[in-house]
Amino acid sequence: MDFWLLIGGAVISYYVIKAIAMSSKNKVQKKNRPSSENEIRVAMTTSNRVVTNISREHDDDLATFSISYGYEQEKSKNKTLGKWIKPGESITINGQTFNEGNFYFGGKLNSLDGYVTEASLVDDSLEIEKTPSSYEDESLGYWPSFISLTPKGRGAFLSWLSGNRSEPETPLGYVFIYFYGLERRITVDSIKHEVDDTEFKSLFDEILRLKIIYDSSRSFSNYSLRLLEIMCLLRPLVVSHPELEKTPQRDSLLFKHRLATTVNEENPVPAELALAWIRFYPDYNLKKPARRCDYEFNQMFTRLYSKKYGDGIIVKPNKTRLKIQYYPASSSLRGISFPQQDLPDPSNLKGPVNKLIAIADKCTSELDAYSRYLAKPETSSTDIEAILLLPDELSDLGTTLGLGKFKEWADDVISTKNGLVSVEEFWRYTKSSLPAKINKKEAELIQNLAQKAGYGVAPDTRYHHAKTSVDGKLIIFSEGHGKYFEPSKSFSEIAIVLRLGAMVATIDSHVEQVELHSLTQLIDHNVNLSPTEKRSLHAYLVWRLNTPSNVTGLKSRVELLSKTEKQTVSRILIGVAMADGKIDPEEIKQLEKLYTLLGLDKALVTRDIHGMSSSKAGLRPSSHQSENNSPASISFQLDESILAIHESETKDVQSMLSAIFVEDEPAGESDDSDDSATDSTVAEEETGIDKLHYVLFESLIRKNTWTREEVEALCRDSGLMVSGALETINDWSFDKVDAAVFEEDGDAIYVDQEIVEEIEG
Repeated sequence: MDFWLLIGGAVISYYVIKAIAMSSKNKVQKKNRPSSENEIRVAMTTSNRVVTNISREHDDDLATFSISYGYEQEKSKNKTLGKWIKPGESITINGQTFNEGNFYFGGKLNSLDGYVTEASLVDDSLEIEKTPSSYEDESLGYWPSFISLTPKGRGAFLSWLSGNRSEPETPLGYVFIYFYGLERRITVDSIKHEVDDTEFKSLFDEILRLKIIYDSSRSFSNYSLRLLEIMCLLRPLVVSHPELEKTPQRDSLLFKHRLATTVNEENPVPAELALAWIRFYPDYNLKKPARRCDYEFNQMFTRLYSKKYGDGIIVKPNKTRLKIQYYPASSSLRGISFPQQDLPDPSNLKGPVNKLIAIADKCTSELDAYSRYLAKPETSSTDIEAILLLPDELSDLGTTLGLGKFKEWADDVISTKNGLVSVEEFWRYTKSSLPAKINKKEAELIQNLAQKAGYGVAPDTRYHHAKTSVDGKLIIFSEGHGKYFEPSKSFSEIAIVLRLGAMVATIDSHVEQVELHSLTQLIDHNVNLSPTEKRSLHAYLVWRLNTPSNVTGLKSRVELLSKTEKQTVSRILIGVAMADGKIDPEEIKQLEKLYTLLGLDKALVTRDIHGMSSSKAGLRPSSHQSENNSPASISFQLDESILAIHESETKDVQSMLSAIFVEDEPAGESDDSDDSATDSTVAEEETGIDKLHYVLFESLIRKNTWTREEVEALCRDSGLMVSGALETINDWSFDKVDAAVFEEDGDAIYVDQEIVEEIEG
């Protein structure tokens, strides 16, 4: 790279000094005038020695230059005018036949400024030695030309030109010499109307082909891109390439012209042009999420822009005029110019761009978590974890990436099984192994997966205050809770009663249809519930009726209830038991247990049953009950038991009930546990990691760098293994802030203090 810069600097100096000389006082070269000669020599000690001699007789004289390449440049003996060889036109040079054309051939074809020979001109009067196209020597300089090459260099260029012109390993200087000819044909000959549309399109395709092959060179990629843009401007009805406009460079002519035309015609700026404007604007750089998740960013920006501005913002034409300036790759084309249209140049206006920046920043912010997940090793955009991190505006992408099969399955179980599935069935769609236990993290994954796909689940720990188990059940229901769902007081009250009702209704391991009807009426007839709340409670009821009930953890809570509050709960339990018009011995036995739990005398069960049945006309003991009872024929309705809550003398009954039934505890767990285990559980719930690893984390963040030996000593004290402990903490760090906090490099372990601040902040 230094070599090319040095050579380029020498040539640039040549043009600068020449311009100064030509603007001197007389601008007339005085010949045969004796003078003292001031000579400036610039020698570059590289493999390609370039020596520039600049001599000037007097301040008002023209300067003369000679540029050599460490050898004497050969002069052409060919007096024929250079001509363009078209594809299909056969020509033989130095014993080689050329049929693909697309180059200038002859002896005389000057550069535009008239000082040198056209760089791409193939002159067969010059010495040429047959050489493979891989050959290169010092003559292949920064601005190479056919005439300045050595004989072997010319032979190598012709070898490439006679082939398919597609070898990626070819020295780039030969490709540029060929490109110079294409560039002249387009920017000079086509403007003189010497190139028809068919050839113009062919030239466009050829440059596009070269760009693809040699795109690894930033220089060639940029020059070829600019030429393609110029071609789209010169003949927009002949050639076009939409991709050129989507990601414009900071000096994109095509983008500036399209924006200028749109503004000049007072048309709204469409979403794709607004997106290109953000990429073009010199004072704004897209942040990492936008660059890493290019497709997702483009989709989200386009949608948010259209949502806010419809067809697009309208920009008032400004006074700055658009100027089409093309900087050619070839040194033979200096001073090239194009016809100018009278158009505004709004590309650098701050006002409209600030509106676009606001949208771009929002997209970047919402894609941040998704982007950081994809930055982890061995992750993919099709991972469920990644899909769940997609912003809501891109929820349809989730279906494409991996939620499609889940949605098909969910729709099927809703229509055929009332949404009832096992946790194991559901978990398959997380594409991870079944966990040993459904903790908070696992429950959130279940809920988020359902929500992202447009469904809800019961139980949902956020609203139902209950959780399932690995071998338990789930209910999937359509539409779900939505992102901003907030349950009402009525929702919480009915949920509590449904739990109590399900406990009684499932005593005999069989739910009568009339019992189910009575419980569903609580939901359907409550005018205070929203449609979303009703869907959720129906799903919750089905889950309760299909899940074994337990009273673990309730004893200590019911002790806080007053006598009146306990009696209210007992009436609800009796009411549910009597919903089917009969009381079985097993139900009485279970009611006695519940009464005992409430601190009530179990002997009161029979009394309360008789008392409630006698107060309801038409309700008789089960032995006298008609076998053809329908839900409508049962005179007792649970709705009236609910009224008891509101009629209670104690105003706090509802809140007390909520306190009792906050959350299920897994069956079989003891209320009493070891203090140390309790402390460890509390610590893990608060920090998200067990106490031993958290203590190690706090120890390690005290300084930035540790030796492995030092960390091993800390781990030995805690009974931990270094690699496993660091991996556990890094996994925890990824869960919290999507980045690792520790990095191992040989025997050193580094602490990323920025990540530490994120974790603790």
